[in-house]
Amino acid sequence: MTTEATLTPTSASPTARQVWTRARGIALALVILLAGAVAIAVVRSDARHGELDPRSADPGGSRAIAELLADRGVDTRVVTTLDEAATAAGPDTTLLVATPDLLTPGQQTRLHRAFADSHGRTVLVASGSASIERLAPGVTADPATSLDSTLSPDCALPAARRAGTADTGGVRYTTTHLGADACYPSERLATLLRLPDEKGNGDTIALGAPDILLNDRLDEQGNASLALQLLGSRPHLVWYLPSLSDTSATDTDDERGFFDLLPSGWLWGTLQLFVAAALAALWRARRLGPLVPEKLPVAIRASETAEGRARLYRKTDARDRAADALRSTTRTRLAPLVGVPVTQAHTPESLLHALSAHLHGDGRDQHALLFGPPPSDDAALIALADRLDALEREVRRP
Repeated sequence: MTTEATLTPTSASPTARQVWTRARGIALALVILLAGAVAIAVVRSDARHGELDPRSADPGGSRAIAELLADRGVDTRVVTTLDEAATAAGPDTTLLVATPDLLTPGQQTRLHRAFADSHGRTVLVASGSASIERLAPGVTADPATSLDSTLSPDCALPAARRAGTADTGGVRYTTTHLGADACYPSERLATLLRLPDEKGNGDTIALGAPDILLNDRLDEQGNASLALQLLGSRPHLVWYLPSLSDTSATDTDDERGFFDLLPSGWLWGTLQLFVAAALAALWRARRLGPLVPEKLPVAIRASETAEGRARLYRKTDARDRAADALRSTTRTRLAPLVGVPVTQAHTPESLLHALSAHLHGDGRDQHALLFGPPPSDDAALIALADRLDALEREVRRP
């Protein structure tokens, strides 16, 4: 009586526990990274509160310079919309634009038209390539910023010569204006640029860094002197802080995509996350390691394995594969018996010559038997198996 073992089917797909075990390291790293990003954002947002705001006493605020200007009879008015800034421009007014790069291209064009004919003074603080060419035509911002923050005047501008060294290092500018004053150079590029008005007494000043206006930097170097001279030349100072609530930023001509509204730091952070994820995937994929022996759930006899494979061959009509398997195994067993290395068992010239010498035949029948075409039907396959078996018995016969 033959007893058939009932095998419980097993799945090759990983379980939820296995998936969690493999992915928990990466998940933990992502959670830590996200928590760190949130913490840094919170700290930075708190540190940037009131930055360049003349009403703020924070280290990054500018209340100190506003108080010093007030002692000298200069009144400071804060505006947050483009309409207010454009209306306030005049010959007796200094217009300070705190963050020009936050303005849309349309806002920049409107603002330039407003102060270009006002014959007053306009101070652009850390205006980069996104704004300087519209607010000050003929001026270009260099992509590389200054490596040093404290620089010497090296120009004939009276305000700069009186102030001496100052913390103007930041954005560097070049210009095509012949009458411009290029001061505080860093590697021959100016970090403070004064463009005189050709039609009047007004001018435009491009300041490479906001450091001389900050509360915690005002008492260093000649920062206070330079700031007072730049902002105190006229009795009125209009301090323009661009605001998200400004309706002029929603003009149809200035529509920007989602990525244009994101700060550049977030874009770089996202790119770094993608690089980290790719490196983590590569690291995990390279962990091949040695093979680990694993016990099978049941022991299967070799005869059952052979029978199962034979059924698969029969089900798919793979007579060619079955014949190749029979011939290859027979050649491998015959080679040592006739003195041929196993490495040459599948070479007709070597095996058939030795086999003919052993059996004293011409070898033509052996070539068709051992290296011939696949059988055409099941009967031919059975006949091939019988002939191979007979050949092996004949060779083994003493």
